Amino acid sequence: MVVSIRSLGLTGISGYEVAVECFLSGGLPAFDVVGLPDAAVRESRERVRAAVKNCGAKFPVSRITVNLAPADQKKEGTLYDLPIFLGIMTAAEELKKPADDAAFLGELSLTGALRPVRGVLPMALAAVRAGIKTLYLPKENAAEATLAEGLTVYGVATIMDLVAHLRGEALLTPEENWIPHEEIENLPDLKDVMGQENCRRALEVAAAGNHNLLFIGSPGAGKSMLAKRLPSILPDMTRQEALESTEIYSVSGMTDSRHPLLTHRPFRAPHHTVSSVALSGGGAIPHPGEISLAHNGVLFLDELPEFSKDALEALRQPLEDGEVTITRAAGTLRLPSRFMMVCAMNPCRCGWYGHPSGKCTCSAASVQKYVARISGPLLDRIDLHVRVPSVEYEAMRRKTEPEDSATVRARVNTARAIQQKRFEGTGISCNAYMTPSMLAQFCTLDAAGEKLMKNAFDKMGLTARSHDRILRVARTIADLDGAERIDPIHLSEAIQYRNTDILKG
Repeated sequence: MVVSIRSLGLTGISGYEVAVECFLSGGLPAFDVVGLPDAAVRESRERVRAAVKNCGAKFPVSRITVNLAPADQKKEGTLYDLPIFLGIMTAAEELKKPADDAAFLGELSLTGALRPVRGVLPMALAAVRAGIKTLYLPKENAAEATLAEGLTVYGVATIMDLVAHLRGEALLTPEENWIPHEEIENLPDLKDVMGQENCRRALEVAAAGNHNLLFIGSPGAGKSMLAKRLPSILPDMTRQEALESTEIYSVSGMTDSRHPLLTHRPFRAPHHTVSSVALSGGGAIPHPGEISLAHNGVLFLDELPEFSKDALEALRQPLEDGEVTITRAAGTLRLPSRFMMVCAMNPCRCGWYGHPSGKCTCSAASVQKYVARISGPLLDRIDLHVRVPSVEYEAMRRKTEPEDSATVRARVNTARAIQQKRFEGTGISCNAYMTPSMLAQFCTLDAAGEKLMKNAFDKMGLTARSHDRILRVARTIADLDGAERIDPIHLSEAIQYRNTDILKG
């Protein structure tokens, strides 16, 4: 007798349907799993055997063949334990075949308890697309699965509970849809930053339009302090953005039953010793890296010139295309990577070049060699270049409290709402991702603006890319002012953020 149980699988961060086919036949007792299983899937034989015996059932003494279809796609993980168990029990006529519109997934312990698995959200979304109506999975994963609207989700604690439910002896209660709870986040606040008005303004512009930002200054000037306060002024996530980011975190095993959905934009800050593979993603079986974990959020690179050349150059294509392509022997994987890159660096190796104290001991050649670690193409993809001057004593002792993050965030949300309305139905969410045709439509300049832009293009040696990025930043500044058109004052501010000469002191 052949029994087919519906289940799900993962490829990258996308789910797909898997049919778990079980066949019991005569001959010497054996238990084979086919369909390109990895080691974790093959080991399910022992987990299932022990779980069946420990729950009081009789394990069939026959030749058991389990096929995971489609058989030409690699299967990995422990999530097939539960459907294999059900297939064997149904083929042995210990249980009735489950409904055709039900799917099962979960890892079994030797005692029959169900343990949580990774990647539940993308698999639940795939279940909805496949027409599955009911999903049974471990209790700890149930809240995350309810985020895929259109499913009846049952959280199962043990296989004994599931068997009793399928037999009609003790029915399980469907999981209620998870609703985000209002949580107070103690994020670092901008009111802690004394002085640095120009840097605070640049941070606000970057957050409003999702523009890339580079802070350059001597040690202790406040570069990292400013960057770490960026999450407190980032705009609210839309539900679509939250689901996209949560899918990546779910596959990486970074969600839990208390926080199944990301409600705040990611902020990733890898150490400068990170490898290019850890940054872009990969491995024998490709998995998301830091730039994908920062999707719809921020990637903060502190001490930018200290990162390896390979790691920095790996950022170029994702910054331009909004996705990263990973090719390995196991296959090719495309991962989303629309993030805001925020960088901080010293002007030279000792850090004091251009400081009023005159502490710098670096030669002009060593300064040039240090800043040359950042390639021109990467620098061209950074929208705002901002010098962070040393804080003056008077600013440190100021009695008035600077503007707090909540006030700045309200302005950022207002500007982002304008952008979402402007790009509605286009798949674009903010000014940083405007296409050339959108630039022509929404970034028109008057005669004074055209003259100003031409002078800047000629004198600063701008590229076509930097020209477009200046227009995008100017559009964001105009949105913060609530202006319909880009005025020369908005364009002037955007141009002064494009000063690459600050890299040379």
